[in-house]
Amino acid sequence: MKLIDYKVAEFMQLLASEAPAPGGGSAAALAGATGASLAAMVAALTLGKEKYREHEAQAVALQNKGRELQARFLELIDADTAAFNDVSAAYKLPKQTPEEKAKRQEAIEEALKNATQTPFAMMETAWECLQVVATAVGKTNASAASDLGVAAYSLRAATEGAWLNVLINLGGIKDETFVVQYKEAGGKLLAEVDKLAATVSQQILASL
Repeated sequence: MKLIDYKVAEFMQLLASEAPAPGGGSAAALAGATGASLAAMVAALTLGKEKYREHEAQAVALQNKGRELQARFLELIDADTAAFNDVSAAYKLPKQTPEEKAKRQEAIEEALKNATQTPFAMMETAWECLQVVATAVGKTNASAASDLGVAAYSLRAATEGAWLNVLINLGGIKDETFVVQYKEAGGKLLAEVDKLAATVSQQILASL
């Protein structure tokens, strides 16, 4: 059974249990899915309103992108837990002989790289969604301005949570080129998301 098929209360109970996964990575993806869903909702509350007719193109783009990225985030909820499970399985491989040790280390390296790329994909997805949210500020239903703000906050939370998961997995990777690449790219993404989310927040707060 996929995590996304659980009822909300069931998923939260699982998240609060002693099971190591789902954990922070899947929770970050859930935050992202929440942000994308709220973005689509704000668009839906805007479309068809005469007052916002001149901004219909932005609302349509927001709705389409929100729905698209909601689906991507939902996939990442399960993908992150699967990646964690692969890492755990790699560490449990036998290590009695030199051959076994080499095979185990190779499996760990591969699993950790995948476990890094999964939350990094969350960061990319959040950034993509946040940029569309930013273009919709002041051009969507004013009664849903707070919802658009929560969308931005959720996407920032998803990014920051995903970044922590990128870093913890990079810590076990031997490939220095890979580590530098993802640290630099992730740090840049984090800064961009934080800056834009702060701008969106300020704009929305000023409108309330």
